[in-house]
Amino acid sequence: MQETITLQTHQREILIDITPLVEGLVQESGISYGLVNVYAQGATAAIMIQENWDESVQSDVVNLLRKLIPKGVWLHDAQDGNGDSHLKSGLVGPSETVPIIDGRLALSTWQNIFFCEFDGPRNDRRVLCTIIADE
Repeated sequence: MQETITLQTHQREILIDITPLVEGLVQESGISYGLVNVYAQGATAAIMIQENWDESVQSDVVNLLRKLIPKGVWLHDAQDGNGDSHLKSGLVGPSETVPIIDGRLALSTWQNIFFCEFDGPRNDRRVLCTIIADE
């Protein structure tokens, strides 16, 4: 099964918890055991598994990446001013794969799936979810 989650983002850099959306797709699939791959379509976005209990962790991720990869100092900035966004998404990576056990995401208590926006705001961000059954 393959479905697309469509998002709108309202900030240049933000982590958006998409766990409930992915969980809904897993439940719709009816698959009890398998894998779900969550893939951000876009060269300036990424997917990350991170803690969701305290929002400061998400802010810390954005702030760390801003310090490691500052805006406005990259060769690509001459093209469209988002060289840092490309580097951040490349560092984090476009996808995560999560096991499905008993029809549920096998995330730990403190893990959630985040869409990482590094070049927003955007009206049409897409996350491709591919669910594969363990037969």
